[in-house]
Amino acid sequence: MLMRTDPFRELDRLAQQFMSRSDSQLMMPMDAWKEGHSFTVELDLPGVREGDIDLEVERNVLTVRAERRATDAGDREVIHSERPTGVFMRQIFLSDALDTEHVEASFRDGVLTLRIPMAEEAKPRKVLIGAGKREIEQ
Repeated sequence: MLMRTDPFRELDRLAQQFMSRSDSQLMMPMDAWKEGHSFTVELDLPGVREGDIDLEVERNVLTVRAERRATDAGDREVIHSERPTGVFMRQIFLSDALDTEHVEASFRDGVLTLRIPMAEEAKPRKVLIGAGKREIEQ
């Protein structure tokens, strides 16, 4: 089996990841899969409270916004800080074959799970032979 390789693909991916990261827009790792007649999306949001998550569907774009707030330092002197705070945002472009009116969301252990069913008209269906025939001879 022959595979074409692009030596710059990984470099480009790393550059995009680095350039897109700022205090106002942080990474939100995601897994997505199809199971039966629905799609499931899981997004990692460690340290985010459920009340700080906002979901919006406009046309076929699902936007997830979440905010991880900094802990109040109070009288402490921060020595080292690597955990990003601020607003996380991710847009997921949904197919016309999905039913965006019935998106289900749950949040547990820092993982946001979205279940998006297929639209009824997009589900596979059996076609019976002869079911559409009209009686020609009467």
